[in-house]
Amino acid sequence: MAQELHWQKSTFSGENTDCVEIASDGELVHIRESDDPAVIITTKVRLAAWIQGAKAGEFDHLTD
Repeated sequence: MAQELHWQKSTFSGENTDCVEIASDGELVHIRESDDPAVIITTKVRLAAWIQGAKAGEFDHLTD
């Protein structure tokens, strides 16, 4: 039986119900849009590298 994922959204999403959610099954990280059942799966190492880039401002141009 597949493990049930416990989805979490950022507190920065506030009351917005349309947001990005993330969950982990211990080995892998699952990412989805709250209003779309499609899921992206990555590793913790790859997600950590992406978060490091986001914190450094590498993707800021995508939100301007």
